[in-house]
Amino acid sequence: YRQKTIITKSMASRDIYDLEKKLQDAFVEAKEKWAYLYPLRAVPFLTCTHRTNREQEQLFAIGRTIPGKIVTNAKPGQSKHNSLPSKAFDIAFNLYGRIDWDPLLFKDFADIIKPMGITWGGDFKSIKDRPHFEI
Repeated sequence: YRQKTIITKSMASRDIYDLEKKLQDAFVEAKEKWAYLYPLRAVPFLTCTHRTNREQEQLFAIGRTIPGKIVTNAKPGQSKHNSLPSKAFDIAFNLYGRIDWDPLLFKDFADIIKPMGITWGGDFKSIKDRPHFEI
């Protein structure tokens, strides 16, 4: 018997001020550099800064107790998103109002921000988490 988890419609924060100051500064600097280097490409934006333990529990359930592909190995309280201020953020890319998930965009953004001391989820060994950046 597997317990079914119900996903509620709560929404993780996208507020840059919910991030550790180092992450705030790195994101702003990387976004400015991105605009200079790639003025015609999709623009990075924050999709998640702080996430509650309840939201983390729901993500952890995906692929385990509810249908879908596993998206995280972090249980509630184990994700760097679960602290406040958050030690992690996720991004996506916007091109003329359309979300672009091209893996090359994340790699190119990572190449800009990693020298600032930020770890990229695309370098993780188990689950590659390209939208994820953390300290």
